[in-house]
Amino acid sequence: MAEGNPMREIRVEKVTLNIGAGESGQKLENARTLLGRVSGKKPLTTLARIRSPTWKIRKGDQIGAKVTIRGAAAEELLKRALESVDKKLKARSFDREGNFAFGVKEYIDFPGVKYDPKIGIMGFDVCVTLKRRGGRVVKRRRAAAAKISKTHRVSADEARAFVAERFGVEFAAE
Repeated sequence: MAEGNPMREIRVEKVTLNIGAGESGQKLENARTLLGRVSGKKPLTTLARIRSPTWKIRKGDQIGAKVTIRGAAAEELLKRALESVDKKLKARSFDREGNFAFGVKEYIDFPGVKYDPKIGIMGFDVCVTLKRRGGRVVKRRRAAAAKISKTHRVSADEARAFVAERFGVEFAAE
């Protein structure tokens, strides 16, 4: 990583918490309640994109809940989420773009959240998106949008180094 160049600095863009309930009803409401307690934000209901007779879902059914956190709150939430998995991740949790995801098996492992008998035992996914400065200017602007060059993208190795240095994460042997 280039020293002193602020454009090369890797940052946490967003942290997304997700629970796939698989059906609407009480299970989905419990998932929404849990995500609200963990994040302090109002969760969004996710809809089925396809029809699947095997899982008994139709396109447009409410099947899950998610919440997205950005900025300093995202980093604080990520620190707490990493504590719940003992700051250990698998190296294969990282994709080519440097993003990574992991699961929290039971929400009672998450620091600051107590067991609620109404919710029961439930886990959730934590997805983290990393970026460098300037990505929005190149990729997401309306006029003259372009591709981000390979040198400006966050690679999996750079993401692993960033997470190990910034959050003290160790990588488990697979």
